[in-house]
Amino acid sequence: MQEDNESVDSWPIDPLIEARHYYWEAGLMVFTEKYHRSRGYCCGSGCRHCPYDHVKVKQP
Repeated sequence: MQEDNESVDSWPIDPLIEARHYYWEAGLMVFTEKYHRSRGYCCGSGCRHCPYDHVKVKQP
């Protein structure tokens, strides 16, 4: 999925826009890189499109 990462949306994002902020895969909502950049930090959940190198993800 190609993302336009030139700009971010103001946080909190309301409403979320499908294909811009998320998409569905196997019944699960997957947040896009644009969504994460708008958030501004790694949440630690190991998200697929995290632009922050998963810095808060705890190692097993």
